[in-house]
Amino acid sequence: MRIAVTGGSGKLGRNVVRGLKKDGHEVLNLDREGRKGPGYVNVDLRNYGQVLDAILGLDDRHSGFDAVVHLAAIPAPGLAPDAATFENNMLSTYNVFQAARRAGIKKIVYASSETVLGLPFDIAPPYIPVDEEYPARPESTYSLVKHLEEQMAIQFTRWDPELSIVALRFSNVMDPEDYEAFRSFDADARLRKWNLWGYIDARDGAQVVARALENGQPGFEAFIIAASDTVMERSSAELAAEVFPGVEVVKELDRHETLLSIDKARRLLGYEPEHSWRDYHSNRTTPTED
Repeated sequence: MRIAVTGGSGKLGRNVVRGLKKDGHEVLNLDREGRKGPGYVNVDLRNYGQVLDAILGLDDRHSGFDAVVHLAAIPAPGLAPDAATFENNMLSTYNVFQAARRAGIKKIVYASSETVLGLPFDIAPPYIPVDEEYPARPESTYSLVKHLEEQMAIQFTRWDPELSIVALRFSNVMDPEDYEAFRSFDADARLRKWNLWGYIDARDGAQVVARALENGQPGFEAFIIAASDTVMERSSAELAAEVFPGVEVVKELDRHETLLSIDKARRLLGYEPEHSWRDYHSNRTTPTED
């Protein structure tokens, strides 16, 4: 397919662009930061005219797209004033959705966020593992925008029953070099309780984007996307009992099983995480003999 990726210069975006190209797709990175070249176009996503122009066609670069992957955003709470976060992220997503719809594109995959689940869980989750079945609980302006984007996507797909919009509620995105810090987390279970000790390897983030493009159906669906394990050495059952003692655990947990349920993504998208921080540390450990 011919695919536009917004935010293709970011941590997740770089892996998505690389993965889609490896799969044989034609990919153009629409971003405000990036390496200049034939695969990159500088676009201010807050400007609808620029977005529409870039998606419809650009001189010798392309003559239209089959799908859009929207990853560009201020990526977390606290990186900009709340009003700036709201304006940038909400307006950019509306412009991308609307321009894609005007261009007749029927496949959109975009980055929602685990934050809509109630992060930082200062109020305990309704049950563990959390899933997509309970109402959104945004606790920051950043998260509020992610919730509103999902609501907007529902209406866009209602207007066009042929349109597929897949919202991927990514957990904390990690590159392999980030795994150096993971073993320090075990000192205090509360250090990472804010997202139920979750994470996602950026390479698996790229994998699920490809799966969503392949398997997304007309209409709107949201999926939690995380690694299959937690960031901790302690068992998931121990973590839940220590930090959230009054919360019901609704299934028997494997030792390090993620508490951000990825069952729906496995079932409907064919997603299966391939990378773990534990593999990174085991590969860096050289056995010794007495």
